[in-house]
Amino acid sequence: MKVIVCVFNNLYTDQRVEKVCRSLLENGYQIELIGSSWGGLPEMNRPYTFHRINLNARNLKLAYPEFNLKLYRELLKRADKNTVLLANDLDTLAASYLVSKKLNVPLVYDSHEIFTEMPAVNGRFTQKIWRKLERNLVPKINYMITASDSYATWFENKYHIKKPVVVQNFPVKISHSDDTSTENYPKIILYQGVINPSRGLDKVIPAMKTIGNAQLWIVGDGPKRKEYEALTKSNKLEQKIKFFGKLPPSELRKLTVKADVGLSIEENNGESYYYSLPNKISDYIQAGIPIVVSNFPEMKRIIEQFEVGECITNHSEQELSSKITRVLTKGKKFYSEGLVSAAAQLCWENEEPKLIELFKKVQTENFQ
Repeated sequence: MKVIVCVFNNLYTDQRVEKVCRSLLENGYQIELIGSSWGGLPEMNRPYTFHRINLNARNLKLAYPEFNLKLYRELLKRADKNTVLLANDLDTLAASYLVSKKLNVPLVYDSHEIFTEMPAVNGRFTQKIWRKLERNLVPKINYMITASDSYATWFENKYHIKKPVVVQNFPVKISHSDDTSTENYPKIILYQGVINPSRGLDKVIPAMKTIGNAQLWIVGDGPKRKEYEALTKSNKLEQKIKFFGKLPPSELRKLTVKADVGLSIEENNGESYYYSLPNKISDYIQAGIPIVVSNFPEMKRIIEQFEVGECITNHSEQELSSKITRVLTKGKKFYSEGLVSAAAQLCWENEEPKLIELFKKVQTENFQ
């Protein structure tokens, strides 16, 4: 059974898609992964076939339709009657849906977020286009996955569909060869992820003025990086804040375990963020470091269930400084028991069976 997995990005750092592909491969499926050249074409080695569609567009408004047109053609060339299509996010769904209907092959839709409610599209004309596409296609899809229980409930209520299967984007378990409870001097505050609007970085950067004996490490890249580097400079915080840029997953994991606290302080500028459980939270937990997070449903649930850090109630400098300092003062050892318990539960090994069960269902209902 062939599974053709489609995603808009260049594949290099998409850990969810990589985990899904490997899990399906290890369970006997033939995998073909299709991405794009958006963001460059870094060298990759994967144990399955992959292909990246070259895009000529220089902005996303043109890149999305170009990608879907070319994806449609690629899928028609690569799919056969023994194929399952797996579309990741709304920006691959149009082409995947049309090909699934044309060839009469099943389609699985994996919505990593609520694409139509992201800050990047909120209030823009393009939001209307994405909403129309989602409204027209999602109710017609028989097999749907999403990345948090809150997302699944949102889709269920919004489109009156059967609740999607929840496959959370947790990392593979990590075995620590060294003592991750070692304290740093100065302490290390870590943010990892895309440097986008509404991630709380423009709030925590000035807050570093009142957080003593600590450095903020920002690992990732994105449209706001230059602006936040300038903000760091204007606050004369160059000695306390370091920008590492984008790192491959293997290098990122080595760096994450060095931190004393991890940040996931998204702002409520769209339902996609409000109902999210960002990947970095479980990455921090798996690395054995406590967290400071936004007071959103999925994040708050982790704090309350496992006692692995603090929730902020707002994004003021005082609140951020207070909660981060509280975690740093208590230290990693204080949270170690909760972190061990959380890491044992919030891992890909516990999510993979739900993915495989869904694909077995797809196979049974469509190919026998």
